[in-house]
Amino acid sequence: MPHVIEPAPSGRAKCRGCSGKIAAGELRFGESLPNPFAEGEAFQWSHLECGAMKRPESFLEAIASLPEPPPDADRLTALARQGVEHPRAARVNGAERDPSGRAACRHCKEKIDKGAWRLALVFFEDGRFSPAGSLHLRCASAYLGTTDVLPRLKRFSPALGEAELAEIQAGLAG
Repeated sequence: MPHVIEPAPSGRAKCRGCSGKIAAGELRFGESLPNPFAEGEAFQWSHLECGAMKRPESFLEAIASLPEPPPDADRLTALARQGVEHPRAARVNGAERDPSGRAACRHCKEKIDKGAWRLALVFFEDGRFSPAGSLHLRCASAYLGTTDVLPRLKRFSPALGEAELAEIQAGLAG
């Protein structure tokens, strides 16, 4: 089965990227993967933006197969292309302050100070996203290949305010 983009028939599906509900009638991205419980394939659903950010290759295949592009297709395609160009950027799962000071940076292996901003990472394994550690903001460029992760932070850390996002952006730049 090919990957699809279609309206959600009900509001029961949960997004694999952000774990939020996909509202009835909202366009959703379905990634066709081997069914872990039976023969054949099954779809894993996500919001369009989450699919573009977390599963960029599959999302680009799905959007290319549409007879008419969805609203905001240019922005979504650009997000997906960035994920293809910088595959590790698709691992970014938000930002948070380190609560304990025990976490080590995935790139430099040094401890992340308690209260310091860090980027949370995930790996896509066996059809699901698994926690994969954290990064110092200063290590993001070397590890991810880019510091243009603000759209991902806004999507996967929706509680962050503009002042916090500006602080994080400054930490990524310096």
